[in-house]
Amino acid sequence: MIDTKSQYYYALGRRKTASAKVRIQAGKGQITINQKPAEDYFNKSQPLLAEIIIPLTVVDQAEAFNVSIIVKGGGHHAQVGAIKLGLAKALIEVNAEYKDTLRKAQLLGRDPRAKERKKFGLKGARKQRQFTKR
Repeated sequence: MIDTKSQYYYALGRRKTASAKVRIQAGKGQITINQKPAEDYFNKSQPLLAEIIIPLTVVDQAEAFNVSIIVKGGGHHAQVGAIKLGLAKALIEVNAEYKDTLRKAQLLGRDPRAKERKKFGLKGARKQRQFTKR
């Protein structure tokens, strides 16, 4: 477990175009996102706040760590996905025994789905010009 208050563990999580740098250290369960409390950052949206702490609740450590997060890009839902992945990876840095529990809860896989780029000569990613027979 964590020895001192000054020691922290770091991990990076990504989802679509969002990336989250997650730092955890021993504490009382405070979560800050971009130097704001999590409640203020997500405008007190309870479903998003509940989803962020899923990795901590799976390993029964919700009140044991202070979490500091820097998140960039994407929308709120993509940011939540990036935070969840980063937090799960940081928990593995703390204690390798959490890996099996987090993997069974499907919190360690990165969701590869992202927006497909527009291709040259087409109207969008896949839409083509309308075909006319005559």
